[in-house]
Amino acid sequence: MKIIDSHIHLDRYDEWKQKQILTDMEKVHLESLLTVSMNLTSSINNYHLSLKDSRIKPAFGYHPEQPLPSKEEMKDLLSWMREHHHDMFAVGEVGLPYYLRQENPNMDTSEYIEILERFLVLAKEIEKPVILHAVHNDAPIVWDLLEKHQITKAHFHWFKGDIHTIERMAKNGYLISVTPDVCYEREIQELVSVYPLKQMMIETDGPWPFEGVFKGKWTHPGMMHDSVRQIASIKGLAIEVVYEILYQNTKDFYSL
Repeated sequence: MKIIDSHIHLDRYDEWKQKQILTDMEKVHLESLLTVSMNLTSSINNYHLSLKDSRIKPAFGYHPEQPLPSKEEMKDLLSWMREHHHDMFAVGEVGLPYYLRQENPNMDTSEYIEILERFLVLAKEIEKPVILHAVHNDAPIVWDLLEKHQITKAHFHWFKGDIHTIERMAKNGYLISVTPDVCYEREIQELVSVYPLKQMMIETDGPWPFEGVFKGKWTHPGMMHDSVRQIASIKGLAIEVVYEILYQNTKDFYSL
């Protein structure tokens, strides 16, 4: 019944909640936390968290749902990532600004695409997997870049898309991760029903809050046990089988 949180923003929790999560890990059978970064400061914070506890596995990158970094910021971040590539488990979180674009439909995404490509070049260079924020219509743009740079180890976190997009994702061998909203969100339940279990992981994306039975609660990795139960129900498989497959998928993908 072991679980791994394949995508959490641990550095964005307050100190009390960070300590509570780490204290609870053994109790909730949580083996590791893949903690993703927002920018250079976030990357440094996650790096220092990982030095204090080996169960924390950091990923470094620049989250796309924020204003573009300056050229100097990008230079500093990429340089720091190269210096610390032995300490990182993935490049992430990186991708394209889908939700930011909904607020500003006329925004030019060309520079975001250029930045993403620089991260993919680095990932190929240092032989690390990539954690991607790329949903709906952004996915095909990202696929083309992944294929261009011959990157096969791609993790699309909290993915959403139409059936054609989902089918191409699965065919390309990309992994997705499912949050606790699988317990109440029809779109995610439908995704789980068609996506291969062998290409699936679980995550919280904490501290992002959830609805349904989780409404009003702060996001804790222990919630993923509810996700596993829901996935097992959707797939019509024994829960022990689902636990083992999800766990092993994450271990193998991140070389844990």
